[in-house]
Amino acid sequence: MTWTTRAERDRDAAQVRKVVEAAFPTHEEADLVDVLRKDPAWIPGLSWVAEAPDGGIAAHALITRCQVGGADALALAPVAVLPEYQRQGAGAAVTRAVLDAARARGETLVVVLGHPEYYPRFGFERASAMGISVTFEVPDEALMAMVLDRRGTVPRGTVRYAAPFGV
Repeated sequence: MTWTTRAERDRDAAQVRKVVEAAFPTHEEADLVDVLRKDPAWIPGLSWVAEAPDGGIAAHALITRCQVGGADALALAPVAVLPEYQRQGAGAAVTRAVLDAARARGETLVVVLGHPEYYPRFGFERASAMGISVTFEVPDEALMAMVLDRRGTVPRGTVRYAAPFGV
């Protein structure tokens, strides 16, 4: 299946919430997206959706501002897919689209805390190999980073997520 992806529109917020709620066991991630929309970490144009065949939203991926070693960077989280569209490429399509949008903005680095067997397909590597860490306990292979633009200095150091992440 070929997925149509696009930046989230204001009118998509309720549908995005339903997708995120359906994809995770609790409402915490959906609440996080809603709070991030009002936070300075929100970057217009870096919340993307994949459209379902019926025109609704099948998947969502969000990138917000974070800091790595005091320098601007990005955090990919969450990525959510409606259960009926999982394992059909919707999540991969929307993840690629939001990463491409970040790259087009000239951003340098994006971090993700996720499944180590899923995210490397997009170019993510162990963050520790790049000198990037977090202040909380996490398996080394689950914290990953990807350089989007090698023309600048790639930050190293500790990730500081936006306040709504609570870490």
